Amino acid sequence: MSTAIVIAVDGPVAAGKGTLARRLAERLGLRHLDSGLLYRATAARLFESGGRPDDEAAAEAAARALNEDDLSRTNLRHESVGAAASVVAAIGGVRAALLEFQHRFAATPPGAVIDGRDIGTVVCPQAPVKLFVTAQAAERARRRYQELLARGESAQFEAILADLEERDLRDTTRAVAPLRPAEDAVVIDTTRLDADQALEAALAVVAERLKLSPDKAI
Repeated sequence: MSTAIVIAVDGPVAAGKGTLARRLAERLGLRHLDSGLLYRATAARLFESGGRPDDEAAAEAAARALNEDDLSRTNLRHESVGAAASVVAAIGGVRAALLEFQHRFAATPPGAVIDGRDIGTVVCPQAPVKLFVTAQAAERARRRYQELLARGESAQFEAILADLEERDLRDTTRAVAPLRPAEDAVVIDTTRLDADQALEAALAVVAERLKLSPDKAI
């Protein structure tokens, strides 16, 4: 296709949106961007310089200094970085600094599948396909718990659940770009879906919105 097609995939942490977005991109021949990595990379740069995630000026400076190499940092999936990322993501200056990066990525043909928390509502509100991927908090905590154990990290289910609920509250009530489904987004609840079932549900939405065969690459 001659123009860039954008598929926006939003949702809370550990709902499965990242896995779904990557698999959608592979199936459809599009590029993939995990926008959450931008905020995690900003938090990682802050930690490296000794800054605090609630220091708005330092957080914005870290975001403006970000480059693509920062997205390959090995510590981006650490729990402490994830928690700090949720804090810096509520800072208007940080969001403004990272918005241009996301716009350039989305505008490059053939297009992209971008996952995050405000892709369909703020970053790419004109995206022809918008998905909101969610799941019950206990199930999301169970997935994160198993993920951490598989990586050899210590984990406590109750602590993970409490952290997820705290982050959900912060993300959905923040003044800047709160987490919510876009008005025209299709909600996919993955509580009882495995990765293959979630992918098939998403492909059906893509096929309907773009008038494509579900197995046709863009």
